[in-house]
Amino acid sequence: MNRIDRLFTEKKERILSIYMTAGYPGLEDTVPVIKALQESGADMIELGMPFSDPLADGEVIQQSSHAALVNGMNISLLFEQIAGVRQEVHLPIVLMGYLNPVLQFGFENFTKKCREVGIDGLILPDLPLKIYEEAYRKTVEEAGLKFIMLITPQTSEERIRKIAGASGGFLYMVADSSTTGARAGIKDTQLEYFARIEKMKLGIPRLIGFGISNSETFHLVCKHASGAIIGSAFLKALGKENGKATGEKVKNFVRSILD
Repeated sequence: MNRIDRLFTEKKERILSIYMTAGYPGLEDTVPVIKALQESGADMIELGMPFSDPLADGEVIQQSSHAALVNGMNISLLFEQIAGVRQEVHLPIVLMGYLNPVLQFGFENFTKKCREVGIDGLILPDLPLKIYEEAYRKTVEEAGLKFIMLITPQTSEERIRKIAGASGGFLYMVADSSTTGARAGIKDTQLEYFARIEKMKLGIPRLIGFGISNSETFHLVCKHASGAIIGSAFLKALGKENGKATGEKVKNFVRSILD
């Protein structure tokens, strides 16, 4: 069974998925951060592949992506770094990135490498549903990967049902129509959106992302989905120059969310 499916089978609520940027804050920090997240109690890891033009991402993730690229991170090196990670890490790992670098690497070669190193899912937000189904779905599924797709508050009900039907593992509910990043809180309009999606009974687990930044917002959105994805707030904590070791920063952050 795919690790994502196993997670949602074994744990029904308060699932914490953490987004991290590969090669950030240091080039060799990818695997140590992954291990620290597992040790700290995270349930799933969304591993960002740095890209020079991350359109869906806010300032914090853009800065981390730029820093990782300057550090020397790329897809080939990422696969080298995580080649042995499954000897110690059992958490589901999802690769998140943009289509252009994956195509440059070679899509079929990319999915084969994902299978080899133990990647469980893939998020490519700029790959349209129609093109995915026509050109890439078979390759993704043959590699044993779950392809996770996004919906927003503006997505129509008809399209939501199509996306849910094509998605694997879970449905990524974008809490806000803007880019990623911490917000002041959860608005009533967002709660109405969460409730609307709940009523649709889509038959696939849902995680809510964008704007989840602390224990309060995490526990609030968990009332309306299986859990949440936190990225920008984590990267901010990871990048702070406060003298703490990277692993300590990871553990302190995760505990602050789950408490």
